[in-house]
Amino acid sequence: MAEPVGGHVPYPYPLPEPGRFTRFMTRIVEKPPWLAPLAALACIGGGVAYTLAVDPAAAQAGATPSCAMKLLTGFDCPGCGGTRAMWYVLHGNLPEAARNHIVVLFALPFLAYMFVAWSANRVFRTRIPMLNIQPQVIAMFLVAWGVFSVLRNLPWAPFTMFFV
Repeated sequence: MAEPVGGHVPYPYPLPEPGRFTRFMTRIVEKPPWLAPLAALACIGGGVAYTLAVDPAAAQAGATPSCAMKLLTGFDCPGCGGTRAMWYVLHGNLPEAARNHIVVLFALPFLAYMFVAWSANRVFRTRIPMLNIQPQVIAMFLVAWGVFSVLRNLPWAPFTMFFV
C-alpha cells in the first residue's frame, strides 16, 4: 500500500477518466454560460404554459390532475392551491391568489429576484447581489408554511376562507 503523503493516503489505483456522459454534462454546466438559465427559463415557461392551458381555477373538485393527498385524505396538502394561485397571479388577481395559496404569493418575488440575479451574474458576469437567506429564515418560512397548511384545513371560520 502507498505511504501517506501529507497526512492523506493516495488511492491505491488510478482514478478512471470521466465517461462520455460526465464530460457532456460538465460541458453543458460550464459552457456556454447562458445554457443553464435558458433551460431553467424553459422549465418555468412550460409550467406557465401548462397553468394557462389547464385553467385550474375552473376545475371541479377531484378533477384530474389532482393532488394525491387530497384524493386519499380529503385534506389540502401544503402545496394545494399553488397552481391556482399562479393562475391568478398570471391574470393579475392578487387577492384571489393569496386566498388560494398565500405562501406562493409571498415567495414569488424572492424566487423571481434570485432567478434574475443568478441568470444575469452567470450570463453577463454582472455583480447583482444574491439574496443571503440564513438557515433560521428558511426554518421560519417552513414553519409558517406548515402552520398555514394546518390552519387551512380547520373546518371553522375564519380558516374556511383558505380551504380550496
